[in-house]
Amino acid sequence: MRARTRVLTVALCFLAAAVCFASDVQMGTWKLNEAKSKIAAGELKNNTVVYEAAGDSIKVTIDGTAPDGSATHSEWTGKFDGKDYPSTGNPNEDTRSVKQVDARTLHVTSKKGGKVILTAHVVVAPDGKSRTVTVNATDAQGKKYKGTAVYDKQ
Repeated sequence: MRARTRVLTVALCFLAAAVCFASDVQMGTWKLNEAKSKIAAGELKNNTVVYEAAGDSIKVTIDGTAPDGSATHSEWTGKFDGKDYPSTGNPNEDTRSVKQVDARTLHVTSKKGGKVILTAHVVVAPDGKSRTVTVNATDAQGKKYKGTAVYDKQ
């Protein structure tokens, strides 16, 4: 009986560690690698993305460049549970939801007025040194676009 309890305890410890490390691969500062990216002409460029703990949630801060060259700054705090949480600073969205698909993959949905305006598939490379964000979106004029952004871990 004691052996069974020990095995179960060790298994639960490994499971808990796996859950903790699953979200850890996203954490930190990610810098856009423009040479490897294919961002649609005239679209917002997210130059730096920072994931950090905020209590039992995750805070994502994005600094970028608008099509007119002006600086942008947006923030989102929420959980990777697929529920909508408020987003500030980005005039194209008012809520964002993030769902953790697996240890290295997130699915992001941005909405404006309840309408989906962007979906993104975020995949961290197995070595944890880069991530690729594949975007499908609609701009303010209703034009659909796609893009791929590659980020390097800082």
